[in-house]
Amino acid sequence: MTVTHIITGSPFEEKIGYSRAVVADGWVFVAGTTGYDYASMTMPIDVTDQCRNALATIADALGQAGASLDDVVRVNYILPDGDDWEPCWPIVSDAFARARPAATMIRAGLQTPEMKIEIEVTARLP
Repeated sequence: MTVTHIITGSPFEEKIGYSRAVVADGWVFVAGTTGYDYASMTMPIDVTDQCRNALATIADALGQAGASLDDVVRVNYILPDGDDWEPCWPIVSDAFARARPAATMIRAGLQTPEMKIEIEVTARLP
Protein backbone atom coordinates (compact mmCIF):
# COMPACT_ATOMS: atom_id res chain seq x y z
CA MET A 1 0.00 0.00 0.00
CA THR A 2 1.31 3.44 -0.94
CA VAL A 3 0.90 6.19 1.62
CA THR A 4 1.30 9.86 0.75
CA HIS A 5 1.60 12.58 3.38
CA ILE A 6 0.31 16.05 2.55
CA ILE A 7 1.87 18.96 4.37
CA THR A 8 0.26 22.40 4.06
CA GLY A 9 2.92 24.45 5.82
CA SER A 10 1.14 24.97 9.10
CA PRO A 11 3.78 25.34 11.82
CA PHE A 12 1.70 22.99 13.95
CA GLU A 13 2.32 20.10 11.56
CA GLU A 14 6.02 20.23 12.35
CA LYS A 15 5.65 21.09 16.05
CA ILE A 16 3.08 18.41 16.83
CA GLY A 17 4.26 15.84 14.29
CA TYR A 18 1.33 15.21 11.98
CA SER A 19 0.31 15.59 8.35
CA ARG A 20 -2.61 17.74 7.26
CA ALA A 21 -3.75 14.77 5.19
CA VAL A 22 -2.76 11.21 4.48
CA VAL A 23 -3.67 9.44 1.26
CA ALA A 24 -3.86 5.66 1.54
CA ASP A 25 -5.59 2.99 -0.51
CA GLY A 26 -7.84 5.44 -2.36
CA TRP A 27 -8.87 7.32 0.76
CA VAL A 28 -7.90 10.80 1.93
CA PHE A 29 -7.90 11.42 5.68
CA VAL A 30 -7.70 15.11 6.57
CA ALA A 31 -6.67 15.97 10.11
CA GLY A 32 -8.79 18.12 12.37
CA THR A 33 -8.36 21.59 10.91
CA THR A 34 -9.01 24.83 12.76
CA GLY A 35 -9.71 28.30 11.43
CA TYR A 36 -6.23 29.79 11.27
CA ASP A 37 -5.40 32.03 8.36
CA TYR A 38 -1.99 30.49 7.70
CA ALA A 39 -0.90 33.34 5.42
CA SER A 40 -1.05 35.78 8.33
CA MET A 41 -0.95 33.22 11.19
CA THR A 42 -3.98 34.86 12.74
CA MET A 43 -7.15 33.36 14.12
CA PRO A 44 -10.34 35.27 13.28
CA ILE A 45 -12.62 36.02 16.21
CA ASP A 46 -15.85 35.01 14.46
CA VAL A 47 -16.73 31.30 14.25
CA THR A 48 -18.04 31.68 10.69
CA ASP A 49 -14.73 33.13 9.53
CA GLN A 50 -12.93 30.29 11.28
CA CYS A 51 -15.25 27.79 9.59
CA ARG A 52 -14.53 29.26 6.15
CA ASN A 53 -10.77 29.20 6.79
CA ALA A 54 -10.86 25.59 7.99
CA LEU A 55 -12.81 24.52 4.91
CA ALA A 56 -10.39 26.39 2.63
CA THR A 57 -7.42 24.61 4.24
CA ILE A 58 -9.21 21.27 3.90
CA ALA A 59 -10.09 21.98 0.26
CA ASP A 60 -6.45 22.80 -0.46
CA ALA A 61 -5.24 19.54 1.15
CA LEU A 62 -7.87 17.55 -0.74
CA GLY A 63 -6.80 19.25 -3.97
CA GLN A 64 -3.19 18.23 -3.38
CA ALA A 65 -4.42 14.67 -2.95
CA GLY A 66 -6.41 14.75 -6.19
CA ALA A 67 -9.82 15.12 -4.55
CA SER A 68 -12.21 17.92 -3.62
CA LEU A 69 -14.90 18.74 -1.08
CA ASP A 70 -17.31 16.94 -3.44
CA ASP A 71 -15.48 13.68 -2.66
CA VAL A 72 -15.94 13.90 1.12
CA VAL A 73 -17.87 10.96 2.58
CA ARG A 74 -17.49 11.73 6.30
CA VAL A 75 -17.08 14.96 8.26
CA ASN A 76 -16.73 15.66 11.97
CA TYR A 77 -17.29 19.14 13.34
CA ILE A 78 -15.90 19.85 16.80
CA LEU A 79 -16.96 22.99 18.66
CA PRO A 80 -16.46 23.98 22.30
CA ASP A 81 -19.69 26.02 22.27
CA GLY A 82 -22.73 24.35 20.76
CA ASP A 83 -24.32 27.76 20.19
CA ASP A 84 -21.63 28.46 17.56
CA TRP A 85 -22.77 25.55 15.40
CA GLU A 86 -25.95 26.95 13.84
CA PRO A 87 -24.25 30.07 12.36
CA CYS A 88 -21.97 27.67 10.46
CA TRP A 89 -24.81 25.69 8.87
CA PRO A 90 -25.09 27.80 5.71
CA ILE A 91 -21.32 27.62 5.18
CA VAL A 92 -21.02 23.85 5.55
CA SER A 93 -24.25 23.28 3.64
CA ASP A 94 -22.78 25.20 0.71
CA ALA A 95 -19.38 23.50 0.97
CA PHE A 96 -20.88 20.01 0.98
CA ALA A 97 -23.94 20.61 -1.23
CA ARG A 98 -22.86 17.94 -3.71
CA ALA A 99 -21.09 15.48 -1.40
CA ARG A 100 -23.74 15.35 1.32
CA PRO A 101 -21.35 13.42 3.62
CA ALA A 102 -22.26 11.59 6.79
CA ALA A 103 -21.66 14.17 9.52
CA THR A 104 -21.39 14.56 13.26
CA MET A 105 -21.06 17.64 15.46
CA ILE A 106 -19.22 17.07 18.73
CA ARG A 107 -18.91 19.48 21.64
CA ALA A 108 -15.39 19.36 23.09
CA GLY A 109 -12.60 21.65 24.17
CA LEU A 110 -10.05 22.54 21.50
CA GLN A 111 -6.31 23.14 21.77
CA THR A 112 -6.52 26.87 22.55
CA PRO A 113 -9.40 29.07 23.76
CA GLU A 114 -9.52 31.17 20.57
CA MET A 115 -10.32 28.09 18.48
CA LYS A 116 -14.08 27.92 17.95
CA ILE A 117 -14.34 25.10 15.40
CA GLU A 118 -12.27 22.18 14.18
CA ILE A 119 -13.23 20.11 11.14
CA GLU A 120 -11.92 16.74 9.98
CA VAL A 121 -12.94 14.88 6.86
CA THR A 122 -12.52 11.61 5.06
CA ALA A 123 -12.76 11.57 1.27
CA ARG A 124 -12.63 8.92 -1.42
CA LEU A 125 -10.40 9.64 -4.41
CA PRO A 126 -12.47 10.03 -7.58
